Amino acid sequence: MSLHPAVKETDDVALAARGDAAAFERLYHAHVARVNALARWLVDPAEVEDAVQDVFIRVWQKIGTFAGQSAFGTWLHRVAVNAMLRRRQVAGRHRSRHTADDLVLDSIAAPVHHPDLRVAIERAVDALPAGAREIFVLHDMEGFKHDEIASLLGIDPGTSRSQLHRARMMLRRVLAA
Repeated sequence: MSLHPAVKETDDVALAARGDAAAFERLYHAHVARVNALARWLVDPAEVEDAVQDVFIRVWQKIGTFAGQSAFGTWLHRVAVNAMLRRRQVAGRHRSRHTADDLVLDSIAAPVHHPDLRVAIERAVDALPAGAREIFVLHDMEGFKHDEIASLLGIDPGTSRSQLHRARMMLRRVLAA
């Protein structure tokens, strides 16, 4: 949904920061697709809806801290990435994020049945182990550097590099099949 031509996004941000729910709703509609796409890559499919809702709840709570030093969409994207990474970290306490079992490589090497390359890539990325997918998305799709990823995830930059290499090799194998 696009903004009313007479209402700029910066105006909606200012109104939402003062508690204007209609302005926040316009911001929500303008950005929900992007946040949803990000969630699709960073959290389990069953958690996408909840993750997106959590992001916008957090944005509503924190919009008063938006200083306007960047575009609202950039700030929202950073809030979304941080919220989703926190969500993953909490989930990671309950299960292992990385598998040391190389048998997983064989389990995702099934041929892709759809000719559409985008669908094939999405499926291949979805099939990656959670840790490798997270780093692949952050580095290759969102443009984060290894040092930034290491800081966000609390890991060594070398771990980020090795997980990215692993993810790329797995994707290469799946997409070549």
